Amino acid sequence: MKRLILIAALFCFGLFGFSTYSGAVTIKDVKPGEDVFKYVTRVKGSFDQKLYQQVIGAANAFKEGDKTIGVAADNEASRENARKLLANTKIKDITSHPLLNDDLYKFIAKSTNTAQYNKIKDWTMGQMKTFLLTKSESQIKAVMFGMNSEVVGCLPKLMSNQELIAVNKKIFNPLPGTKIGAKGYMGARIQPNSPTDDPEEIQWQVFSAFSYAVGDLVLGTNPVDGTKEQTANVEAALKGVVDAFKLNGVIPWCVLAHVDVQREIFNENPELVNMMFQSLAGTDVANKTFDITVAKMVDHAKSRAGQQYGLYYETGQGSDFTNGGAEGVDMVVLESRKYGFARGLSQILAEVQPSGAYSHFNDVAGFIGPEVFRTRDQLVRCTLEDILMGKLQGLTAGLDICSTLHMSVSLDDLDWCIDQIMPANPAYLMALPTKNDPMLSYLTTAYQDHVRIRDKFGYKVNDAMWTFFKRIQVIDKNGKPTKHFGDPVWVYYQYQVAKGDKRSQQAIMAEGKKKFDEIHTTWLKTGNKVPLASGYGKNIWDLNPELDKKIRELYADAKKAIWAEFTPAFIKSVPDSLQLATLSKDRENYIVHPDTGEQLNQQSVATLQKLRDSWQGKAPDVQIVISDGLNANSIMAPEHTVPYITALRKELQAAGLTADKKNIIITSGRVRAGYMVGDVLFDKADPNKPRAVVHIIGERPGTGQNAFSVYIAAPKAKVWAEKKVDHDIVKVVSGISKQATKPEDAAKQTVRLLKGMMKI
Repeated sequence: MKRLILIAALFCFGLFGFSTYSGAVTIKDVKPGEDVFKYVTRVKGSFDQKLYQQVIGAANAFKEGDKTIGVAADNEASRENARKLLANTKIKDITSHPLLNDDLYKFIAKSTNTAQYNKIKDWTMGQMKTFLLTKSESQIKAVMFGMNSEVVGCLPKLMSNQELIAVNKKIFNPLPGTKIGAKGYMGARIQPNSPTDDPEEIQWQVFSAFSYAVGDLVLGTNPVDGTKEQTANVEAALKGVVDAFKLNGVIPWCVLAHVDVQREIFNENPELVNMMFQSLAGTDVANKTFDITVAKMVDHAKSRAGQQYGLYYETGQGSDFTNGGAEGVDMVVLESRKYGFARGLSQILAEVQPSGAYSHFNDVAGFIGPEVFRTRDQLVRCTLEDILMGKLQGLTAGLDICSTLHMSVSLDDLDWCIDQIMPANPAYLMALPTKNDPMLSYLTTAYQDHVRIRDKFGYKVNDAMWTFFKRIQVIDKNGKPTKHFGDPVWVYYQYQVAKGDKRSQQAIMAEGKKKFDEIHTTWLKTGNKVPLASGYGKNIWDLNPELDKKIRELYADAKKAIWAEFTPAFIKSVPDSLQLATLSKDRENYIVHPDTGEQLNQQSVATLQKLRDSWQGKAPDVQIVISDGLNANSIMAPEHTVPYITALRKELQAAGLTADKKNIIITSGRVRAGYMVGDVLFDKADPNKPRAVVHIIGERPGTGQNAFSVYIAAPKAKVWAEKKVDHDIVKVVSGISKQATKPEDAAKQTVRLLKGMMKI
């Protein structure tokens, strides 16, 4: 296992940064009838792969991430010219000229249908667009599997939002034996995340969801601690709910730890792992960051032989370039390649599962931040593109209509986005007690958003779960909410009865109310625990006023924390501090251009070289680094960083590990800035001995806990000298705060990990 928390969460924290290519593409003087290949050859004198990638990318609707990759059009005229060229290009020419010919592309190519391809290979992309807009679902499905992922990824570039909706409204790929993904249905993945992986907090969030008749796709928790032991504990908590309510075969559960961890648990105790998960990237290089390969995922797919439930994937535009793996390809095509990856794996699942491939993906559309795109209009565009590309590749396509706190998307903006997107009828959305995830700290869809969507758009819940909601009496026989609607304590009562509890209803309800208060009321007062939705406002889809007020306060506080900077008083409070800075000019530059925060400036490099030389060839085992990340307030809290460092040094000494007395403080620092510290400090150390950087960094604000994380890299010094340290060899202790994992406990956990990584 290479990490402690889900790697999807890592790249989505927006702390990693990325390697920047940067630039914009000018396309002019397009000849009548000219296609992409004729244009590239005319401009360059022969075929040029880079220009080919740029022309394809320039046809995209503008997003900041494509500009960073170096494939965004410089203006609308260039964008329209790129689209003209693409519309004139034949499917067979794109198929025979991969934008990136890596192992993933070869795997995707095998998943295309040769017979269907032969029907359409001589069509231009413009003809395919017209076909999709004018033909029926059955006609589209008769040819769509003849397109590889890169062809599919070029289609949204030619379509307006309304055209994307029009096609999405007539293609549906429901999960086997269900209505999830069928026309007129809108599923929900309950996401009961806990900052401490507390089983009761997780289960009560499920009870809260069920009280609003929400949740039919999967009970899916993102663990804070992705170790085998803790993942198994969370699996057991979710399994307990499914077992008690006799929902086996109706709704699966899943813990979103790394797939290798889930597989290990499954091999030892198959009853615990109901459905397996993994984040996917669109290139071999980016997938390496997730510690997966095509071969590994094929093996995991085959391991689902005989199981009802298969694999669940998460994807998102921008994850590739934020992990240094775009390889010059635009974000839309890269996203489509992820769906091609999923399609190929689904074909394997279909061969080994008794009822066919039970597999789906969740597009985490706005989870990374403004380096990918910034506005609500771009969020809508991204989701519509992604649904289409998923549906055209035969997948059950879900959405996380979400935003980070440092994007220009508010709580109210999300409602607007939902309304723009819902006519496209994605298979499902996320579902949390409120719009604010209490662990990952980002904005998404709440339980009551689902209630509103069902009312406004007429969408239904999967039939089997709707029957269950009637059974526990939150929905009546006529399909209407009962007096128990929005009452998680009532669902707890039903849960206890289902488990065989013989006590009176009054006694169980009193116990449930006490447990509810221990979680929710504690959260309201102190920020500990998690919020639980209950009751409602004027409409049944409105949060109750007290909860709504609290969420808006947290949102406002997070907006301030994002822009906070280290104060002189804090820097003075850190003993033996050594100050460094990145290339970020100011906080705004850091937020808008994250790549500047992962590279130290020239003066800082010189300062590090001076420190290194002072060691006179006797490098310490560990260097402590402190960065603000996305929340300087979490680092500056008196009960956080200094107590952690104090405890860490004691634990290091007890373990026989040496640490330099200097505590390096980086202003405007991201995770890779810590790697650069190690590159400089350890480049002359004994190449065969491990050396470690322990990087303390502020997490996203918004939960009210102002948590920080610790990123631990501890390879041999020769790896530092070769500048090969990256996220795939890093372990993380996350969610550290006075309310969650205490700094002193985190220090002990850090050293335990270090000892294992350094083989001590």
